[in-house]
Amino acid sequence: MPTLAPDPDPKQPADPHRHREMAESFGADAALYDQARPSYPTALIDALVAAAPGRDFLDVGCGTGILSRQLQAAECRVLGVDVDGRMAAYARSTGVEAEVSPFETWDPAGRTFDALVAGMTWHWIDPAVGATKAAEVLRPGGTFAVFWYVLQPPPALGAAFADVQRDVLPQNPAAASPLGAYEQFLDRTADNLPAAFTNVSRATFPWSRTYTRDEWLDQLRTSGIAKPLSTAGKLDAVLEGTATAIDAAGGSFTLDSVAVALTATRT
Repeated sequence: MPTLAPDPDPKQPADPHRHREMAESFGADAALYDQARPSYPTALIDALVAAAPGRDFLDVGCGTGILSRQLQAAECRVLGVDVDGRMAAYARSTGVEAEVSPFETWDPAGRTFDALVAGMTWHWIDPAVGATKAAEVLRPGGTFAVFWYVLQPPPALGAAFADVQRDVLPQNPAAASPLGAYEQFLDRTADNLPAAFTNVSRATFPWSRTYTRDEWLDQLRTSGIAKPLSTAGKLDAVLEGTATAIDAAGGSFTLDSVAVALTATRT
């Protein structure tokens, strides 16, 4: 399920980084977030490690440390940065070194890295300021990699989910095409990379996971649409409608989804 802020003007691309208060809302239940959010495809982790010239990684928007722990398991040294102190504290409790700051104003204190990664978070970063900062903290030859996973339920079930949400978030750009919503972020990221980056490329990584009804509802509770739904007093109704749709589909379902990534090399 997309984690996008509703866009007040459907004619313009969404600017999630201007909704920083939403980025700071995920820590309300960090333990649930860590439990409910999926990990990243093994093939993506392997590609990140293979592309980097070394094993020093900076995880921007590390959250509870889901991506950081996968990189640690691949024998990388990882420093996380997150705007939400609650999320960073949870990451630290799992063995991830994490600092609290918006990335745009974070002080690297002279540290540089072999790779900068951002999983499901770069849309919360000012694309121009963030790209410039990335160039400053990467070593020559270092890898810049930002990526999103696109949760795509089976078509009939996805249509049922969209029907449940349509009256609440009619302008959500991901309602009709989840992949299209994230392609906006790939385009914007590429457009804002400074000349210090070369070898810009895109890749996709398919992955699958089976969800029970309760697992999907927990994922929905931790998604970016949960806060505006809750503010509108509609979250419970959407959860109930979503549960009914999953029950009608047999109580569980399999997502055949994809992770989309944009990478570049620091010259």
